[in-house]
Amino acid sequence: MDGEITAAELAVRRRAEDSLVKKFKKTMFSRFAKAVATYELIQPNDKIAVCISGGKDSFAMAKLFQQLKKHNKFPFELEFLVMDPGYSEAHRKTIEDNARVLGIPITIFQTEIFDNVFQIEKSPCYICARMRRGYLYAKARELGCNKIALGHHYDDVIETILMGMLYGGQMQTMMPKLKSTNFSGMQLIRPMYLVREADIVAWRDHCDLRFLRCACRFTENIASAAADDRETNSKRQKVKELIASLKNDDPEIEQNIFKSPENVNLCTVIEYKDKSGVRHRFTDDY
Repeated sequence: MDGEITAAELAVRRRAEDSLVKKFKKTMFSRFAKAVATYELIQPNDKIAVCISGGKDSFAMAKLFQQLKKHNKFPFELEFLVMDPGYSEAHRKTIEDNARVLGIPITIFQTEIFDNVFQIEKSPCYICARMRRGYLYAKARELGCNKIALGHHYDDVIETILMGMLYGGQMQTMMPKLKSTNFSGMQLIRPMYLVREADIVAWRDHCDLRFLRCACRFTENIASAAADDRETNSKRQKVKELIASLKNDDPEIEQNIFKSPENVNLCTVIEYKDKSGVRHRFTDDY
C-alpha cells in the first residue's frame, strides 16, 4: 500500500498516526483506551468489524484501533468495513483515497439502501440507519467478526440524552455496548464514547485531512456547500446549540448531562421499564 502513495501523502499518514500518541494522546488515544477498559468493550480473541462511514469520527476510530492494536495486551483482530449504500462516485472515491492515504485496509461491500429509502417520506433517516446496521452486522458475521464498532462520541451521547427528553419524552442514553437482538452472539461497541468531537476536529485539521460530512442523497447538496460539520436545520443541531449556550453559564453542564443516566434514583421516578420491557409505576408499591 505504501508504494501507491506519494511522499506528501505518506507524510500525512505519519502525522495522523504520530499525533494520536503525542499531540492528541491525552484527548483522544487515552480516552479511547479508557472507554475500552471502563466498559469492557474488547475481550481476548474478539474479531471486530470497525465500521467506516467516510466521516471524521469513523476514520479517527479506525486509526485509534490501529494504534491500540500496536499496544494490545491480549490478542484481537480487526476488519475495516465500509458499506456503500449507494454513494456517488465522488463520495466513494473520497473514502477510498482517505483509506489509502491513512493506511487502512478497508473491505467495501455494496447495498442499495439509498434506493430503498429515497421515496420514504416519514422517518427516512431512522429507517436508513436501521437498515445500515443490519447490513453491517450481516457482513461482519460473514467475515467472522463477533462485534461491530461504531464511531459515536461523547457529544453524540449527551445530545442523544437531551433529544430523547426534549423530542421523545423519554429518559435514556446511548449505550457504550449492546447485544444484537437479531444477530445472535453479535455485539455493537462504541469505543469513541469518551472522546470529544472538538478533539476529533482538531486532529483532522492538524493532519489536513478532508472527510465526508454527509453523503446521503437527501442532504448531500447541503453538505457539500456547508462550511462546517453542522447538520443544517436539524433537531440535533438545535440541541448542540442549546448545550453550547448552557455551557457558557456553567462549564459543568456537559459532564452533568453525561453522568445523569448513571445517577438515576428509582424512588423519584414516576414510571420505568425493566429489562423485559415491563413497566413499573411508583404507585405499585406506594
